[in-house]
Amino acid sequence: MSYKEYSGSAGGWGALKATTEHLLKSENVAKNMMNLLRTNQDHGFDCPGCAWGEKGVPGRFRFCENGAKAVNWEATSKRVGHDFFAEHSVSWLNKQSDYWLEFQGRLSEPVCYNAETDHYQAISWDEAFALIAKHLNALATPDQAEFYTSGRASNEAAFTYQLFARRFGTNNFPDCSNMCHEATSVGLAEAIGVGKGTTRIEDFEKADAIFLFGQNPGTNHPRMLETLATAYKRGARIVAFNNLKERGLERFTNPQDPLEMLSNGYTPTTSDYFIPKLGGDMAAVRGMVKVLLARHREAVSQGNSVFDLAFIEQHTQGLNDYLAQVDATSWQQIEQQSGLSQQQITQAADIYQAADKVIVTWAMGITQHKHSVATIQELVNLQLLFGQVGKEGAGLCPVRGHSNVQGDRTVGINEKPSAAFLDRMQQVFNFEPSRKAGHGVVAALEALRRGDSKVFIGLGGNLVAAAPDTAIVAEAMRNAELTVNIATKLNRTHVNPGKVSLILPCLGRTDIDIQASGPQQITVEDSFSMVHASAGKIDMRGENIRSEIAIVAGMAKATLGADNPVNWQALTDNYDGIRDLIEQVIPGFNQFNQRLNAPGGFYLGNSARELRWNTASGKAQMISYPLPQAIVPLPQDKAATAHQFLLQTMRSHDQYNTTIYGYDDRYRSVFGERNVVFFNPADMQQLGLKTGDLVDITSLWHDDVERQITGFKAIPHEIAKGNLAAYFPEANALIPLDSYGDRSETPTSKSIAVVVRKSTQPALLASTHSAELA
Repeated sequence: MSYKEYSGSAGGWGALKATTEHLLKSENVAKNMMNLLRTNQDHGFDCPGCAWGEKGVPGRFRFCENGAKAVNWEATSKRVGHDFFAEHSVSWLNKQSDYWLEFQGRLSEPVCYNAETDHYQAISWDEAFALIAKHLNALATPDQAEFYTSGRASNEAAFTYQLFARRFGTNNFPDCSNMCHEATSVGLAEAIGVGKGTTRIEDFEKADAIFLFGQNPGTNHPRMLETLATAYKRGARIVAFNNLKERGLERFTNPQDPLEMLSNGYTPTTSDYFIPKLGGDMAAVRGMVKVLLARHREAVSQGNSVFDLAFIEQHTQGLNDYLAQVDATSWQQIEQQSGLSQQQITQAADIYQAADKVIVTWAMGITQHKHSVATIQELVNLQLLFGQVGKEGAGLCPVRGHSNVQGDRTVGINEKPSAAFLDRMQQVFNFEPSRKAGHGVVAALEALRRGDSKVFIGLGGNLVAAAPDTAIVAEAMRNAELTVNIATKLNRTHVNPGKVSLILPCLGRTDIDIQASGPQQITVEDSFSMVHASAGKIDMRGENIRSEIAIVAGMAKATLGADNPVNWQALTDNYDGIRDLIEQVIPGFNQFNQRLNAPGGFYLGNSARELRWNTASGKAQMISYPLPQAIVPLPQDKAATAHQFLLQTMRSHDQYNTTIYGYDDRYRSVFGERNVVFFNPADMQQLGLKTGDLVDITSLWHDDVERQITGFKAIPHEIAKGNLAAYFPEANALIPLDSYGDRSETPTSKSIAVVVRKSTQPALLASTHSAELA
């Protein structure tokens, strides 16, 4: 491993250099250069990376460094077919790194696992579909099948998939959203009647203050950096609450700004930066409200107000109970849990109060705790007190991860569908869908592990690497009678096959999709409820791969019959037919096909933005909770363990979700290594650790299962004292499968109680990509 201080800004020459290196590594340079120029452009394809929205500016490219990596990674000329699998056994492949598996190239033909030989071997598409139908139709109940979805799936593929599974008879839709923003969907739906953010990207041009909680845009949604830098330049206050310092939340050099590039200049991306403890954001916001409540009462005594009383009276319910909870919360508890002083919290409250228009944004640093729903509703309460919902330049902005994770949920990937949605499905398709709540990710994995569920079908994704408790999840997958993975590249889930396993190669976002009626377009939805058309540009004709829609329709036709409840082949031949069906079922998609090519896409609308509250009372709800007694509640004997820390998992800058593009994380000054753990320097000193020393990390939980990772290198970083950070999927083994958020069932990947000891293991060779590929 090489550890050297990286002094550059986010973006800038470092981003251009990394983009160029990944372009060359794709072995498809000329085509990929053209692809990048078409990314997020009208009549081009939507970035397969993050879900940040676009406000098109003519004459500018619209991709970021990590978007370029995603495009180059998918558009490689390398192929993985039956000859590759003949050479490598599954047991051998399972010993390779996640990076090595995906670097081998695009999957090029359907294959089936042969347990006797421990190799995948070629199978025809018709044989694969017949095998899937055989297993599904042999189940004792449809609820023994799990239909997993990744956020990379298009609206059209996701809608077709849920139609297939619901006609089959189940609501088992474990989905990547269960592991990231489920707390957002639950918390917002209860509070404001819709599980999506209320802002549009144009609001960032008008906000006086932008508060960011638990997010790292420099790595996870880099196009947001330009939005923040632009807001800073016009005078907006940008306030970050993040439990470790991140370069993307400090400064940004815009690669499209010649002056900044040539002068090595930059623009700050935040004006104020607070570093709370993991899980302490709710306490910090409670403290802000406590400060503002005292000022409000003083103002009221003088005939004025600080809160927006007219908005509260007209649009909200629950004020008195919430303010009583604020009064009952002591400053001692707020400071202890947040890790911030009363003075720091007052400083944040000053900025909030001075702003006329405020946007509050958050990401997985908020959503992956036990008390995440309560934290999100605390953010909502703050905004409701000041009428900061339903007006331009203000609102609630959850920043989603994968490019269509929000769209998939919109079109029906939901294990707990509303009665209204099921009623529309019944009316349009003339069958009675199951009204029984299905499985999310945790419930699905537990059912597979017990043997209650027997078939797993994955529309994209890499669940073994993405989910917590890695060894247990791999065991659950191998316990299935049949696993089916629809994918573009080889990954960890494929090398943990069920007793029978299929890998079905599909077109990616960058590929031309030609069906019987001609070239097709698909659509995705970004974090701002904008629906965009997307059409790939790489010609894949001649490859033995199919579109996601063609694969889903093929499975459905074989399992249910050619016309049950729709003509599956007709939907494959022309995706306009799928959009016509979406229009009939899902609100907001009226004239879907006619609006498909609108420049910049079209807006689905948001009831809360329009001050319509789809709650039982017809008003926005101020929902109150006491602060949690402990971020990770543990039995007393384990709560008192020495050398105890709270650890979060996170991405490196060279990865997106579980896809590892390389071994560098330059913004955190780490090169050529992923098995690292970031410490507060004072904690390292207390443990007697020096930079690069090896440590073993063991998680603490209620059960007696030993969850441990060994030989991780200690790295100092500006992080809250008592907190640690490590990369996933490497550290996922520490997260208990049954440690998840209240009412969201999202794994608690940002609050893992662990103990740290100097390693007893010898140093492992650094797993650099150059060494692996030699």
